[in-house]
Amino acid sequence: MEVVLGALPSVIPKLGQLLADEYNLQKEVKGGIIFLQAELESMKAALEDISKTPSDQLPSGDKIWARNVRELSYDIEDNIDKFMVQVKGHQPAKKQGFKKFIDKTLGSLMQPKIRRKIAIDIRDIKSRVAEVHDRHRRYEVKHSVDKSVKVDPLALVAMVRYKNPTELVGIEESRDEVIKILTEANETSKEQNKIVSIVGFGGLGKTTLANAVFEKLSTQFDCSAFVSVSQTPDMDILFKDMFYQLANYNAASINLFDELRRFLREKRYLVVIDDIWNISNWEMFRCALPDDSVEYRIITTTRNFTVAKEIGGPYKMKPLSLENSRILMYKRIFGKEEKEKCPDQQLEEVSNRILKKCGGVPLAVITIASLLASKGRNKLEWFGVCNSIGAGLVEDNTIENMRKVLSLSYYDMPSHLRTCLLYLSMFPEDYDIRKDRLIWLWIAEGFIQSKKQDKSLFEIGESYLNDLINRSMVQPKHDRWIGMMESCRVHDMVLDLICSLSSEENFVTIHNNMGHSSGSKKVRRLSLQNSKASHGKPEATLSIEHNARSVIVFGSVPTVLENFSILHVLDLEGCDLSQSNSLKYLGNLLHLRYLSLRHTHIDQLPEEIGNLQFLQIVDVESSSWKGSPSLPSSIVGLTQLMSLRIDYSITVPEGIGSLIGLEELLHLCIDCEGKMLEELAHLTQLKVLHFRITTGNSSEACLHKSLVECLNKLQKIHSIIINIKNRECNLDGWVIIAPENLRTLRLLGLCWFATLPAWLKVNPSLLRDLSVLEIRVKRLQQEDLELLGRLPALHSLDLFVSHEDQGIHKRFVVGACSFPCLMHCGLWGFGQPVVFQQGVMPRLRRLGFNFRVQRTREINDSFDLGLGNLPSLQEVYVWVRSGGADVQDVEEAKAAVRHVIEVHPNHPTIRVNNF
Repeated sequence: MEVVLGALPSVIPKLGQLLADEYNLQKEVKGGIIFLQAELESMKAALEDISKTPSDQLPSGDKIWARNVRELSYDIEDNIDKFMVQVKGHQPAKKQGFKKFIDKTLGSLMQPKIRRKIAIDIRDIKSRVAEVHDRHRRYEVKHSVDKSVKVDPLALVAMVRYKNPTELVGIEESRDEVIKILTEANETSKEQNKIVSIVGFGGLGKTTLANAVFEKLSTQFDCSAFVSVSQTPDMDILFKDMFYQLANYNAASINLFDELRRFLREKRYLVVIDDIWNISNWEMFRCALPDDSVEYRIITTTRNFTVAKEIGGPYKMKPLSLENSRILMYKRIFGKEEKEKCPDQQLEEVSNRILKKCGGVPLAVITIASLLASKGRNKLEWFGVCNSIGAGLVEDNTIENMRKVLSLSYYDMPSHLRTCLLYLSMFPEDYDIRKDRLIWLWIAEGFIQSKKQDKSLFEIGESYLNDLINRSMVQPKHDRWIGMMESCRVHDMVLDLICSLSSEENFVTIHNNMGHSSGSKKVRRLSLQNSKASHGKPEATLSIEHNARSVIVFGSVPTVLENFSILHVLDLEGCDLSQSNSLKYLGNLLHLRYLSLRHTHIDQLPEEIGNLQFLQIVDVESSSWKGSPSLPSSIVGLTQLMSLRIDYSITVPEGIGSLIGLEELLHLCIDCEGKMLEELAHLTQLKVLHFRITTGNSSEACLHKSLVECLNKLQKIHSIIINIKNRECNLDGWVIIAPENLRTLRLLGLCWFATLPAWLKVNPSLLRDLSVLEIRVKRLQQEDLELLGRLPALHSLDLFVSHEDQGIHKRFVVGACSFPCLMHCGLWGFGQPVVFQQGVMPRLRRLGFNFRVQRTREINDSFDLGLGNLPSLQEVYVWVRSGGADVQDVEEAKAAVRHVIEVHPNHPTIRVNNF
C-alpha cells in the first residue's frame, strides 16, 4: 500500500461490501461495482510495479497517470463511505418516543433517494475509471502475502543509538577523545567545567557518540539528562523533561528556569543537548544551566559548524574508516564479530566498491547492509545495488546523495511497508512514537489488510514494524530495565527522505513553523506541528483543507476541526483541551475510525460519540478528567470498536459486553458485586486486558468463582494484568488453553496460585513469546524455578512465594544457563537469598530480593550469593528482616551484602532496606 496506490487497497474490499444484500442495490449498480472491482484491481497491480521505480526515473506520463489514479481512488472511497454512513444511519443519543418515531419514518423515506444517489455516483465513477483506463493499459496482477516477521537481532546490533554504545563499531576512539576533553582540566586556566559541541551532518553518528560518552560518564555525576531539541522544539516540554531526568520528580514551580538553576547550583551535573539547529535555542538552555555549580559538563550536537563555534568546544565528527565500515557492514550481513574479510571472496570486490560510495557514513553503511542482507549472496544483485547508488557521497551534495542511498532501501521494500514508513512523516522530528499508537493508526488508515483468520490486524502491524526495524529504516526504543520495545523513532535523514516523498505524492501535508509542506489544495492527511513559540493562528491556513481524512495535532488545536466532516483519524494526544467549550462536534464526524484524546485534560466524552458507528479505536487514557468521570452510555453501541483505553478512575456503563469486537481493553475498574465480570466474559476476542477489581463485601469464594469463570472464556489473551487489593483471591482453576500466545502475565495485589499452574509447566519452548511474568505462588519447587529459567524470551520476572508462611526453609539455586534473556528479576518471600551459579542470567541488569537474617545465618556461613556471577548487574534492591536476630546481626548482614556488591566488577548501585 505504497503512497502511489492511494486508497486502492482499502477501497477494493469496500466495493465488495457494497454487493452485500443489506444495501439492496439495483442490478445496474451491482454490475457497475463488479466492473469497478476488476478495473481497480488491474490498476493496483500496475501501480505496484510503477511504485518500485524512483520518481525521478519514471516517464512523466506514468507519473501523471499514477497521480490521477491515486486521487480517483480517494474520491471513490469518500463516496462509498458517505453512502454507507447514510444507509446505516446513526441514532442520535437518547432519542425516544415520538421524536424517535419521526426519525425512523424519515429514515425509511430517505433510503430510495440515497440509493438513487449512489447509482448516479457509480455511473460517474465508472465513466472516470474508463477514461483513465484508456490512457494506460500496462496491467499485470501480482499478489503479496502477509508474513509474520520477528526482529532480526543482527539489525539491533547496528542501531544508531545502541543499547550498549561500547559495542558499536568505530566509536571507541571518538568517545575516548571527547571524554578526555571533558575530564582533563585546562592546563592554563585549570578550568573544570567543560562544554563540547559535536558537529557533523545527519547520519554521521553525532547522537551515537554523545550517547556513548553519556553512558560512560553519567554515573560520575550527581545527576544527568539527555534531551533532543529538533528544528521546531516545544521548549516547555523539553525543560520539563530535563528537570525530571535531573531531579527524578516533576517541577512544582511555573518558572522552570529558576527552579532548575536552584536545583543544580549545589550539584555536579552532566547534560546532553542533542540536535541544536540555531543559537537561540542554545542560549535558552545556557540561561537555565548554572555555571556556578560545583561542577558540570555539557555536550551538544549540531549539524551547523557556526552554531557549534558559538556554543564552544566544537568537535568535528569523523567518518568511519574503511576498515570499521567493513566491520560494521559484515557484522550486519553475516553476524560475525570483528570480521574484516568478506567470507565470500566473490562478494569482496563489490562490497569494497559499495563501502567507498557510503563514504564512512554509519547510517549509509547500516542501511545498505540491511538491503544486502535481504539479497543473500547473489553477486549480480549486489552489483545491482552498487550501480544504483550513483556517484557517492561527495562534499558538495552530501544530503542529496544520502537521500539516494536511503531511497535504495525504500524502493526495495514491498509496497505495504513503504506506505507504513511514509506515514511516519506525520510525526515531528525527534518524536518518540509509541509502538501501539502507531500500529492502531496504521489500522485505522486502512494500511493493514489481511484475509488470514489466525492473525489479528494488530499482530500483522507488529510484523510490519519489525520488518522496518530489520531494514534499519526505523530505530526502536526499549525500556531500560525490561528491554521491551516501547516506542520508535525515525532518523533525521530517513525523515528527510520520507517527508520529501510524502509531499511529492501528496500523501501527508505538514503545517509547522517552517511553513506548509505541500502546494496541493487537496489535503488528504494533515499534520499540524505548531509549537507554543508560533504566534500564527492555524485556522487561517486551514480554510481549504476540510476534505482531510486524517489530522494529527502537535501543539495548539484549531477550532475549525468540527468542519472536517470526512475524518477517519483524529489524534489530539497531548493537546490541552481544558479550555474547550464542547466536544459535541465529535458526534458529527461520522466517518471517524480513530479518536485519541489522551493527555488532553477533557471534562467528559460527549454522549454524541455514540453516533460514530465506524469507530475502531478510542484512547482517553491519562486525560486527567475532573470530578467523577464516566464513559457515556452510548459507547456500548459502538460495535466496531477494537481498542478502548481508559483510566481506572473512569466508570464504565452497563452493556460493555456488547462490544464483542474488542481486542484491547486497558485500565478497566470492576466492582465484583456488579455484573461487569459477566459482561467481560462476552469479550472473547480480547488479546490485551488490564483491569483492577474492587472487592466490596463479596466473599473470597464468590470472587474466585466469578473471576475464574470469566478468565476461562478469554482464550485469546496475549497480555493480561490483574490487580486485586484488600482481599486474597485464589486463581487455581484458571486454565489457559493456548499458553503459547502469552506475552505478558502480571498478577498484582493478592492474586495467588497454590502451585505453579500446569499451563506454565508446558514445554518452555512453546512459551516462546512470554516476556513479562509477575506471579504469586504459595509453594514453589526447585524444578519449577529451573523450568522458568528455560523460558526463551523472558525479560522480566517478579516471583512471589509464601515459603516463610508455609514453613519452607530450603535454599534455592539458579543454575548455569538459566534465564538467558532476563534483564529484571525480583525474588520475594523465599526466606533466604537465592544463590546464583556461574553462567546464569547473562543480561540481568536489576535484581531485587528479601531474606530473614536469623534463618539465613542458621543455614549459611556467609552471604556469598554468587552475585559476582551476574556480569551485567547494575542495580540491586535488598529488603532485610531480622527474623529474631538482634540489631548487630542485622547490621552485619547488611554490611556483608553491601560488600558483595562493592566487589562486583560493575560496581552496581545498591539499596538495602529493613522491613
